Amino acid sequence: MDKELWKRSVEFHGHECPGLAIGFKACEAAMEKMGIKFSSDEEIVCVTENDACGVDAVQVITGCTFGKGNLIYRGTGKMAFSFFNRTSGESLRMILKPFKGEMDRKQRQEYILNSPVEDIFDFKKPPFEIPEKARLFTTIACESCGEGAPEHKIRISEGKKVCLDCFKDYSRGW
Repeated sequence: MDKELWKRSVEFHGHECPGLAIGFKACEAAMEKMGIKFSSDEEIVCVTENDACGVDAVQVITGCTFGKGNLIYRGTGKMAFSFFNRTSGESLRMILKPFKGEMDRKQRQEYILNSPVEDIFDFKKPPFEIPEKARLFTTIACESCGEGAPEHKIRISEGKKVCLDCFKDYSRGW
């Protein structure tokens, strides 16, 4: 375990916890199995299926961030992380295995940090393709509230271009 990376992850997140340890361990597995390093642009992509503590470790260790467009949130709620290497085409999905036995918070964190990655995660191929690179969109002013939104988030309502906050969705069924 790289104690310096753990320390940086804890500093960024604000405290130690089992959730942060899960993300830390996922990054450790991706670095070990895929040979990835810190992503200065979009060469490495992480698709996280949760918005929990571990995502902070992903940002610190891999350089995958929402701002660069190489950290994608796919809200399944699963404790799963998929890593893609745009250069090599390699990809890997890891899903947290169920914990066996009773452990308090500290014991669980130590178990995660000190166990082999194969004891912590199941490894598979991601069930989806690598997301496309981040794109820039024209900003459109909402004709209702006046706030700007990217063109792909604008809707037409009663002939006006409106943002998602002002758009009243309509559905009559499934």
